Amino acid sequence: MAMERKRKAAAESGVLLIVVAAILVAVNALSYFMYWRKDTTHAERYTLSAGSGRLLQSMKSDMKVEAYVTKGLPKLDVFVRDLRDLLQQYKESSKGKFDYVIIEAKDEELKKKAKEAGLQEIQFGEGSDTEDKAEFAKGYMGLVLNYGAERDTIKVLSPDNSSGMEFWITNKIREVRDRGDGIKHKIGVLTGHDEMKLSEANLVPNNTGQKPTLQGIVTQYFPFYQFVDVDLKNGDAEVDESLDGLIVTQPAKEISEKELRRIDAFVMKGKSLAVIASAVNIKASDASMNGSLSTHGLEKLLDGYGVEMRKDVLLEFGRPFRVNVWTQSGPAVARFPPLLDVHDDFRFTGDEQLLDSGFAAFFRIQQVPFPFASSLVLHRDKQPDVPADKMRIIARSTPKTIRETGDTVDLKPMRQWRPKGEWAQYNLAASVEGKLKSAFPTGDKLGVEAPAQASNNARVLVVSSAQFFANPFARAGNGPDMGQMGMMMPGGGGDEQLQQLAMPYAQQILTNTIVVFKNMLDWVTGDVDLLAVSAKILQEPGLAYGDVSKPNFDEMTEDQLKKQDDDMKKERKKVQHRVEGVLILGLPAVFALVGVGLWRRRVSSRENVSLA
Repeated sequence: MAMERKRKAAAESGVLLIVVAAILVAVNALSYFMYWRKDTTHAERYTLSAGSGRLLQSMKSDMKVEAYVTKGLPKLDVFVRDLRDLLQQYKESSKGKFDYVIIEAKDEELKKKAKEAGLQEIQFGEGSDTEDKAEFAKGYMGLVLNYGAERDTIKVLSPDNSSGMEFWITNKIREVRDRGDGIKHKIGVLTGHDEMKLSEANLVPNNTGQKPTLQGIVTQYFPFYQFVDVDLKNGDAEVDESLDGLIVTQPAKEISEKELRRIDAFVMKGKSLAVIASAVNIKASDASMNGSLSTHGLEKLLDGYGVEMRKDVLLEFGRPFRVNVWTQSGPAVARFPPLLDVHDDFRFTGDEQLLDSGFAAFFRIQQVPFPFASSLVLHRDKQPDVPADKMRIIARSTPKTIRETGDTVDLKPMRQWRPKGEWAQYNLAASVEGKLKSAFPTGDKLGVEAPAQASNNARVLVVSSAQFFANPFARAGNGPDMGQMGMMMPGGGGDEQLQQLAMPYAQQILTNTIVVFKNMLDWVTGDVDLLAVSAKILQEPGLAYGDVSKPNFDEMTEDQLKKQDDDMKKERKKVQHRVEGVLILGLPAVFALVGVGLWRRRVSSRENVSLA
């Protein structure tokens, strides 16, 4: 009888294994036709953004993408799978306007087609974690986009970095679509007052041998934006109505009232205005960083929109830009209070919020620099028809900030900073949107006609930072452009210490600066549909730690602030270790306990089987 029970149990176990195997096979077979996954990342890193789908649906023609790939290495195979999944999401979101084909260029004919299309043949390598050897493969990994008569390529997709793949593909689709459909985005940039140009080579130190510019980067990678210089000729010329918007960067000369009225007349047509400037003026290639305080007339225009730009410079002691430096006593952390390092800190909410990462320009960005900032004050009575949520502060300093006033300020970075004044939190950036009233409702019109109120929704963005789109260490430390002669001089004739500081600043800040600029261009043109796509090239934000209290900057010294940061880092490590422990040990332990429990239950049921 016992042997019969064993045979019966063995037969039941065999049938159970067959059923389980059949279910697994069926599930895998269904997964080939029915694909679904849940993306829980903050930036929707593994899900196609809705904006990408709407971009595809807006196309007037169909798009066909040829994806040339190389397989054979584990890393390449995983990347090709992810690329296929992403292209499939594009196809499913396009409502029939997008299709693709995966081409593994193995034979000479396919390789020739890939090369003729403009793709770049590269060599891929992958090392072994267990053996002292590496494997290599040579081939193509790129896309050819066909849209009507237009044809363009992404020459190389990197298998080592797939996190921003949707960003580059979507922006290339947008470029090809705009070219094919004749869509243009023209953005004006004010000139004529010695403004800090977007074409100025101030992002990295000259001693690197490279001279990238913000405008050059955008023009290269996002050519659907066209920059147009706007010279108002002391007010005798008006702003071209065909422009989507106007950007004003840091001026070094006074802007006349007639020119300001020209700008206001442009805004009253329902246009966008972005002012990226403060009262802090520092000359390029001036290693002393001695600054003067003047708003050069901008305050007259901004006051009319309800945004007061004050004649001061803010020194941030709560969260300044920091960099590791070597001193005679060893490594140390240097802090630079004139360079405000603003973070989206979940512990600050409401009227204390440091960075509004829901605003278009800062969308899902966790860190934004504000070099040489002046304080802003909102006056809602100047724009009574604008709803409260459309006139708001979108960036603030920490409460441990002081303001300096006067005509000149010493902002030389490598010195002992001793705060003098009262601690307070100050506004750094503001946005006003709606049917704005004119900034110049009264007085002599000076020959400039403008309605008393905007005909359509107009938008004004003020980022009160003099060198928001520059690397302040590079701008001050780089010597003047001396052509070929300058290339022969060590450091290009500039300040070596500032150039050394410029590299860590670029490494920490530059990517976010470029993304903010691109987002701002989207805001200026009113095309904010792809902001979520832009966020995907940024690092995933850290976890929120509810048990870490908000720092009380008003009562904390420098050493206490550093201890607060260290405590937060330790708390983060504890949480990370707990999460790792649950994932590595906890889940397997749960499965093991469940298995042991089921096994014991089965053994017990067998022993209690009645022989009757």
